[in-house]
Amino acid sequence: MPPAACRLLPVACLLLTGFWILSGEIIDRIAISVGNQVVTENQIDEEIRLTAFLNQEKVDLDNAERKKAAGRLIEQTLVRREMEFSRYPQPSASDAAQSLEALKARYKTEVEYQQALAAGGITEDGLKRRLLWQATLLRFIDYRFRPGIQIPDAEVQAAYQQQLDKWKQEGIQPVPSLEDVRSSIEQTLTEQHIDQALDRWLADTRTQVAIRFRDEALE
Repeated sequence: MPPAACRLLPVACLLLTGFWILSGEIIDRIAISVGNQVVTENQIDEEIRLTAFLNQEKVDLDNAERKKAAGRLIEQTLVRREMEFSRYPQPSASDAAQSLEALKARYKTEVEYQQALAAGGITEDGLKRRLLWQATLLRFIDYRFRPGIQIPDAEVQAAYQQQLDKWKQEGIQPVPSLEDVRSSIEQTLTEQHIDQALDRWLADTRTQVAIRFRDEALE
């Protein structure tokens, strides 16, 4: 997965001001508003838990992690807005099935898998939504930014020279020729340019959308 894409993770685009039960008690507080959409406290919590589960890390709900998660969710909301404006087609749930099976393969039994979900404080439905969004995101980034990327031959040669110097320092023999590795170099450079284009687009889009923090600790 491209680095820029890796930081972009699911957020539901809610056109509500919060969730309420009949008594008037708030059960999910708004943390951030992004234009006319919101990011809630529960979404931030789920974002942290899902990320920890996928990375096989311990869940950390401190302010630093909440701030990082909030930033990712803001960016996800901006991407979803763009998808809606461009009428980008959504993939089917089956597109995430292979990723789910790969995750389950980490565990010896279904019971062990379910125990891991429970320990992480997440549900399989939540995990499926994340995996589907991940597939959607990668396709959208490729659709939105790859067509405009062109890699000059001079950049390919410069990258090859850097790699060549590294191979010589490491004593690698025989050293691959430029033509042997041109395809992989062009792919790496293309992904880098896509990441940069995505970063520029996100920075520009943030200036066009009102983002308000209800929780000052997340700014």
